Amino acid sequence: MAVKYGVIGLGWFGEKHCEALGAIPGVELHSLCTRTPSRLAELASRFQVPRTFTDYREMLADPELQAVSVVTMWDQHTEPTLAALAAGKHVFLEKPMASTVEDCQRIVAAADAAAGCLMVGHICRFNPRYAAARAEIQAGRIGRILSMYARRNIPAFVTDEILNKIGPIIGDGVHDTDLMLWFSGDRIETAYAQTGRMRDRKHPDLGWTMYRFASGAIGVLEDVWCLPNKTAFQIDERMEIIGTEGSIHIHETHPNFSICDAEGWHSPDTTYWPLLHGQRAGALRDELAYFVGCVRDGIRPTLITPRESLEAVRACLAAEESAATGRIVTLA
Repeated sequence: MAVKYGVIGLGWFGEKHCEALGAIPGVELHSLCTRTPSRLAELASRFQVPRTFTDYREMLADPELQAVSVVTMWDQHTEPTLAALAAGKHVFLEKPMASTVEDCQRIVAAADAAAGCLMVGHICRFNPRYAAARAEIQAGRIGRILSMYARRNIPAFVTDEILNKIGPIIGDGVHDTDLMLWFSGDRIETAYAQTGRMRDRKHPDLGWTMYRFASGAIGVLEDVWCLPNKTAFQIDERMEIIGTEGSIHIHETHPNFSICDAEGWHSPDTTYWPLLHGQRAGALRDELAYFVGCVRDGIRPTLITPRESLEAVRACLAAEESAATGRIVTLA
C-alpha cells in the first residue's frame, strides 16, 4: 500500500518536495495545502493531486492522510507541526525546526508523546560526502577532533527576498552546526559571532560564527549570502575537519560539474535536488525516501532525532544573540 502523503507550504521548496515525493516508489501525493488559491490550483494540476486545502487543520482531519511535509517559513513551523502530530500523522519538518528554542522544545515534547514520528530535514546528513566523513570519523581515522571549518556561501540574487525572513547564521549555518555536532558527538558550550551588511534588509548579509565545544574543539562557520550575482555556482560549500591523527576535506562546489556556454561558466547542483532522467533526485529524495521507509516500517527515524535538531537551533540562535550583543554567549 502506498503511503498517502501531504505537503503543507507550497513555496519554491514545497514544490521541490512534491517533485521528490513523486519520484519515490510507494508514495501517493494525496493532498496539498497553501493559503494562496492560485498556487494551490497550479501545483494540484501539475502533480494531479485531487485534495487541496487552504487550512492545514482541515487537511489534517482527513483520516486517509498518513504523513506530511511541513515546508512553511521557519517561524511558521510550530503550529502545523504540533497539529499534525496531535492528529496522529507522521511529520517531516524542514529545517530549522522552529524560530525559538521554546518552540523547538514544544515540538520535541509533542514528538515524544505522539503516535506518529517526527523527522527534521537536515539534508546534509544525506549528502554522501558528509555521510562518508562521519563514517571515517567514527572509524577513528583522524583521531580526536580539534578543529572544524565550514563555508556555505551563496549569490546575492538567491537571498534578496529571503533576508527579510531569515538570516544566514540560522538559515544556512544550521546545516554546518548540525554536521559539527553529528561528527563530533560533542556539546557546544559557547558561541561568538559577528555579522555584516551590504543591503538594507531585515537580516544581515553575512555571518561568521565560532563555537567552543566541551572537548575544547573549535568550530568556525562562514555564511556569506552576498556573493556576486555572476558567480558560476549557487553555493560555495566546503568543510574541513582536523583531528589529532588526520584530516578530512570536503568540497561540494563548482569543480564537480561545469558547463561553459554563451553566457559563461555555470555549475548546476548535482547533489541536493538535481534532475536525473526527468525525476527529482539527490539528497532531498534520499532523505524523504528514508522518512517514508520509516513510516512504512513503523519505526522512528534514527539518522536525525528531534533533540539533535533542537541543539543545532539552540547553537545558531546563541550565535545570533552574540552578533547582536557583541558578547560570547554561553549555551544553557
